[in-house]
Order: sequence, then C-alpha cells, then structure tokens
Amino acid sequence: MAKMWAGRFSKEVDETVNAFNSSISFDGRMYPQDIRGSIAHATMLGDCGIIPKEDAEKIINGLKEILADIDSGTLLMDPTAEDIHMFVEAELTKRIGDAGKRLHTARSRNDQVALDVRLILRDEIAEIRKLLHALLRTLVKIAEEHTDTIMPGYTHLQRAQPVTLAHHILAYVWMLLRDDGRLCDTAKRMNYCPLGAGALAGTTYPINRQQTASLLDFTAPVPNSLDAVSDRDFCVELANALSLLMVHLSRFSEEIIMWCSWEFKFIELDDAYATGSSIMPQKKNPDVTELIRGKTGRVIGDLTTLLSMLKGLPLAYNKDMQEDKEAIFDAIDQAKLCIKTFDPMLATMRVNKDRMRAAAAQGFINATDCADYLVKKGLPFRDAYKITGSLVAKCIAEGLTLETLPLSSYQAECPTFGEDVYEAIALETCLNGRISEGGPSAAAVRVQLDAAKAAIEELKA
Repeated sequence: MAKMWAGRFSKEVDETVNAFNSSISFDGRMYPQDIRGSIAHATMLGDCGIIPKEDAEKIINGLKEILADIDSGTLLMDPTAEDIHMFVEAELTKRIGDAGKRLHTARSRNDQVALDVRLILRDEIAEIRKLLHALLRTLVKIAEEHTDTIMPGYTHLQRAQPVTLAHHILAYVWMLLRDDGRLCDTAKRMNYCPLGAGALAGTTYPINRQQTASLLDFTAPVPNSLDAVSDRDFCVELANALSLLMVHLSRFSEEIIMWCSWEFKFIELDDAYATGSSIMPQKKNPDVTELIRGKTGRVIGDLTTLLSMLKGLPLAYNKDMQEDKEAIFDAIDQAKLCIKTFDPMLATMRVNKDRMRAAAAQGFINATDCADYLVKKGLPFRDAYKITGSLVAKCIAEGLTLETLPLSSYQAECPTFGEDVYEAIALETCLNGRISEGGPSAAAVRVQLDAAKAAIEELKA
C-alpha cells in the first residue's frame, strides 16, 4: 500500500521498518471508532463549507459501507497498512475517488488517533462496568443467603473474631463499588474531544470543534491543542483503575483458593470452574482464581508500561505513544475476561456452613468478648485483657476452649466471673453484640445489604 506521506521521500521505506512501524495488528480493533470519528469530521467539513457538501455526503456514505463490510467480514484489513486510519482512508479513496482524499482536510493522524483511543476506551469502560455490576449483584445475592453463616474473621491469617460470610462478602462489594466509581470518574475526565487539534497547533480552516464534540457525545473539545494530542493520562488513569479492580479480584481469589483447600474446606467450587491434575486423580484445582492472581500482575505491568512510556516525552506527539494501545487494550481484555469468569464461578460455588461454624468455634475468637464481659462488670480493659490472656493459656494447656472451661477456673483468675459468662462468649452473642455501624451483627449487615443494593440500583454504565 502506498504511503500517504510518500511525497517527501525519494526511497521506499525498508520492509523491516514498515513492519516495525505498523500498528494495524492492534489498532485495527478501533475501526468502528475511527469510522465514527471520520463521519463526524466529514459532516462538520461539509456544514462549514470547507469541502463541498456533495463530497461530504459521498465520504459519509462510503464510510458507512466500509463499516458494514468490515463488520460482515466482506472487507478484510490489509496487514501491510501502516495503521487503521490509513487503511480506512485508502479504502475510501479507492471506492469514491478524489472525494475520499478530502476527508483528511483540517485533520492530522495525531488528533485522529487521540480521538479514536478516547472513543474506544469510553466504550470499553461502559462494557467493563456492566460486567462489574453483574458481579456486584451476584455478591449481594450470596450475602443475602448467608447472613447467619458464622465464620472466623482473620488478622495475620490467624482466627481473630467472629463474622458472617455475608459480612465478609460485603467487604468486597464496597471495594468493587469504589472500583466502579473510579471507572466512572475516568470516563468523565476523558470525555473531551481532541478532534480539531491537528498535529499540535490546530488548523487555519474555519472548523467547528463544538460540532464534532457534540456529534460524538463529548462534553466539550479539549481546550488546548497541544494537550489534546500529547497526553495519554486517561489511559494511565484507566489502567490504574483496572489495576485496583484486579487487585481486589486477586485478594478475593486468594481467599477462594484457601477456602476450597482441604485445610479450610469452607467452600467447594463447581466442577465447571475447576480443573484436575494430569497425574493426581484426586485433585480439584482452583485454576480460575490462580489465573486471576497471575493476570493481576500482568495488568499492573500494563500500568507500569504506560507510565514509563510517557514519563520522558516532550510535547507534542512522539511515536513512543503508539505503545499506549497494546498496554491499555491488554489491561482491558484481561479485566473483562477475569470478571466474566469470576462471576459465574462464585454464583455456582457451594458453601460449607458447618465447616465455617466449626472453625469459628475454635481459635478463641471470643476472647475479646470475654475481656469485654469483665469491662462491663467494671474492670479496666487492660486488666480484663491480661486475665483473658491467662485463661486462654490455661485452655491451651488443658486442651479446652473458653466455652468448655469450668467456671471455677474462671473465678480462680477473677471472682467477677459468673455463670452468665458462657452466654456472653457464645458465638451468636459475640456476633450480634457487635452493634456498631458497619459491623457483622445481623442488624448491621441488614443495613449494609440495603445500602449496597440501593447503590447498585443507582449505577449507570
């Protein structure tokens, strides 16, 4: 394919350089956005009298035909094309003749690619948010089914205090809701149109940037032409939001991996979302969650690529910026793939309530409540803490739990203890006594559930 910029050069570009320079293998996915942007640009050129109205109409009709042909598979992209912009323009000119050569009037590939990237990322954010909203609804459903499923809460991976599975799941609901907010904010900040910035300094043609911004559903044009073509902070911001989202999925995945091990056996994954071993017939491996952990590192790497690519670039456009697309597209693709797989895996997992309850009954997770019992009887907390620690040590030495330790042993440490201590340290009492807002009691979880459902209901992708 002849280069659009070939007039300045006396030699053909070396084929190795052609291959090195080409981006159509990855920017080809932007063809719908590239054509949509070109239709808006041609419409504006015709309305402003910069090109004849009939040429604008020919261009628009030709672009619509090209879009339909690529969609249907009738038209295949030329792998030797430099990029998607050159491919579409060359195909348009081939179909409608000289009118097609007018499309690039008052436009540079610099503002064209900046536009295409914003358009496709805006579309992708909407798709990711839809997937995320579905996952959030799945999590809320699981939480609603397990408001009375008692399990140990952990610190340092040591049993700490009693919670419910609903309370644990809702922690991830709030994390993912914040992730959705970051995606939404990113979409708002990137929703400004760079078209009309030209290569870097605008154009001498009497274009209407407000019109093209409006036709493409942008809030407004980017105010500064240099900024419009030279920054990719919106790519970095999206990669950052996706990295945080993936970190949350990765942390949850790590817990799923532990929970379905024989050491925990809190859950069992459906056979459709687990794999076996090539040599050990007993194995049922949580490969989905392990891959999510691995892909999280990959998405974080994409973020690092974008930051490193941008950090030393002078204004305005530099070819380094071609590296933005592979990194941000990969982050998007990995995040979408992970959410799509994680959601049905959680929806089909089986919860072993008895194992969770048994684990909660061990490990002295009611020790804080034992200390609080003494505090409510008038002892200072630090004294109550020391007494309870001594009782735990006695239980460990005698192979007992706080529930099975005789009252005489309690009273030997502190005569304040009475028979009512057993009610005070019962798991249900410990759990539902945590009445503070945001806690694991049944009442507090119900408030959280209602708030989470309302927040999800208000989401708009």
